Amino acid sequence: MSQFKVLRAIDYPRMPWKNGGGSTEEITRDAGTGLDGFGWRLSIADIGESGGFSVFAGYERVITVLRGDGMTLRVDGQDTRPLLPIDPFAFSGESQVSCTLLGGPIRDFNLIYAPQRYSARLQWLDGEQRFFSSAGTVLVFSVTDELEVKVGNNASQLGRHDCLQLDGNAGLLEVSSNGSCCVIELTAR
Repeated sequence: MSQFKVLRAIDYPRMPWKNGGGSTEEITRDAGTGLDGFGWRLSIADIGESGGFSVFAGYERVITVLRGDGMTLRVDGQDTRPLLPIDPFAFSGESQVSCTLLGGPIRDFNLIYAPQRYSARLQWLDGEQRFFSSAGTVLVFSVTDELEVKVGNNASQLGRHDCLQLDGNAGLLEVSSNGSCCVIELTAR
């Protein structure tokens, strides 16, 4: 039986970074507590200054700037392209990573997942969209002030940084949206 819920940005708990250098608003995760035990986790981080990232051995990461001028990352000694708003970048959680801000503080969106436990697909959509998913978990994260998301016969209104979460999908699910959002599909291996 699938479970359908709307997570509101105002309710996201704030937790310290693993390296102690800042804090994160945790949107949702599959299991575990603290900074361990999860198979996947979505979060929003505020980065106020250039510096190092926490290491998450055994995980893959996808990061996207939500607000600010952007950043470049240095991943295992190699510089990335400038990462601008709504330009996702994937890297290994085991990598040594530091960021250089391009013009001041930023806010970013993070998916961290264990590839031995889950396959993941992340895509940014804009405007009227409709797609079908057979993923066990489907997440729709809003980056607009008003977003309507329809999943099957259920319609939900999301505000900026709210997230719709559907768990336990066992069929082919129809999803439609009418604005800017990130869709994450996770399937247990």
